[in-house]
Amino acid sequence: MLAIFLKTLPFFGLIATGYFAGRTRFFTDEATAYLTKFVFYFALSAMLFRFAANLSLGDVLNWTFIWAYLCASTLVYVLTTVFSRLRGISWEECAVEAQCAVIGNVGFLGVPMLTLLLGPQAIGPVMMVLAVDLLVFGSVIVIVITGTRDGRIAPGVLLSVGRGLVRNPMIVSIGAGFAWSALEWPIPVPMNEFLDLLGAAATPCALFAIGASLASKSAERLSVALWLSGAKLILHPAAVAFMALVVFPIEPYAASVMIACAALPVAGNVYILARHYGVAPHRVSTTILLTTAASVVTVSAIIAWLG
Repeated sequence: MLAIFLKTLPFFGLIATGYFAGRTRFFTDEATAYLTKFVFYFALSAMLFRFAANLSLGDVLNWTFIWAYLCASTLVYVLTTVFSRLRGISWEECAVEAQCAVIGNVGFLGVPMLTLLLGPQAIGPVMMVLAVDLLVFGSVIVIVITGTRDGRIAPGVLLSVGRGLVRNPMIVSIGAGFAWSALEWPIPVPMNEFLDLLGAAATPCALFAIGASLASKSAERLSVALWLSGAKLILHPAAVAFMALVVFPIEPYAASVMIACAALPVAGNVYILARHYGVAPHRVSTTILLTTAASVVTVSAIIAWLG
């Protein structure tokens, strides 16, 4: 575990550096927002397109893998929702808390860190996990919140969800990359070098942006956040491990990548949605703070256990 911890330390060191820059106001909230946009729309998109364009969708697309991850995440999602309802909170808050329990920071943290720790062949399984998170659970939270407020799920809601998905640069870049791969076009050398150069900025900038964004988040509702942190860092990877290793016949390497993805801290886009809809943003921000801090140890431990 010590060897894995030392390998993950530079990643979390970059997060800590960003946190320090944000906390001291050397890096303002506006600067963090623009850096996040650069990563989201340019650097990470270039990295994902280049990865996908050099993969074969037939080799990566594994429905058993997808079902295992989807079943495990749905189980945790439902359990979290049940416990939330038992506390007497609204369905909107339940949806946000359930999102905290299953949506890890796969895009900004998982893609660069796991491909380094587990090898470049991890990118295929990582992108499958990212696709499920974005397409399935990213849609569910919007449908639940808007459906609860309107009293019904109107066609306009589904249309809005669809527009949001096709405008998401991570989905677009992965889809475009696989389309390029399917056409069996070689990537021209200048284009490949451009994508490599731009994509190389994704890892340090994304990790720095994570830290800087954490500096502006407040810690409130600690008791609930502790439960949600446990659900994300312990319950979610445990459920995924059970589905991948016991219920479904997943190849061991792909299963280990899936479990490592499930062990990642809560993604920042959950906070963005919570703030956008005005549903428990402080609770989410506290959970992101706790899971990111604790994952320095928990992610290393789980990857070490996976061998």
